[in-house]
Amino acid sequence: MTKEKRKQKLVANVKANYRQVEQSIVNELYMKHDLHGTSIGSAREDIWAQLFDMIIPKKFVIEHSVFIIDSEGNVSSEVDLAILDETYTPYIFRYGRLKFIPIEAVAVVVECKSQSLKGIEDWCGNLTELKTADDSIARIADRIAVGSVPTQKSTCPILILCTLKSEVNEEIQQNFDFVLLAVNDDKGGRIDIEDNGGGNLKDWFRKLNFHKTNPDKEIRDEDLLKDIKLKDYEVKDEDGTLVSLLTFNFQLNQLLMLINNPLLFPHRAYAELFDIERKES
Repeated sequence: MTKEKRKQKLVANVKANYRQVEQSIVNELYMKHDLHGTSIGSAREDIWAQLFDMIIPKKFVIEHSVFIIDSEGNVSSEVDLAILDETYTPYIFRYGRLKFIPIEAVAVVVECKSQSLKGIEDWCGNLTELKTADDSIARIADRIAVGSVPTQKSTCPILILCTLKSEVNEEIQQNFDFVLLAVNDDKGGRIDIEDNGGGNLKDWFRKLNFHKTNPDKEIRDEDLLKDIKLKDYEVKDEDGTLVSLLTFNFQLNQLLMLINNPLLFPHRAYAELFDIERKES
């Protein structure tokens, strides 16, 4: 077999494997749904969590059923899955089975729904209103960094909805950056990925690192991102059919690399939140 033939076979095998994984996930989701209806929420979350665990780097962890907080004491609605980087921000506040994660650490939030999408707009709104604090102190290569670094001042997690296709309308989908729709029709099981964020990587860079604010100065080489779109990461079969899960793998991980590391953690801001004496003085 020639080198070129081996390469073609490898590529075909990887794509086929992703197709099989897609179909397996969809079959499991619909089997759980048909057997248990909407009463099996935790099992459904576990299935979707397996998908993310398969594609995200190991420095990220996936937490189930958490609340996201900010240093001003604002708290999100319950989040089914939160993907966070514990490498530099291992701060998870726990109280029994309740878990509160600071917004600075969270890269992705995932809502796994079966039928009831009531209140989903408020769920998204609560998350996008959380504020990161600019009160960090850390040693970096050549100095002590006080406050945020020039390329990252505030952040908002990537919002993802995972659901069955028959149960969500387009208006609901627009509240999320990505919607993963499990489809089980006469063509077989597959996952359709709706990218509502669109735009180019510069737009995403600003969204993920300058949430509701702007850089203090020009970011070197930022304009190189203007000509790169998420669509450029699509992978298709010879017949033009999108290999959805492999495409999503490349797209999501590219966005995670735009965050790269989480915001420097603002210890003093959270100390002030919990320090009653300082509040009352």
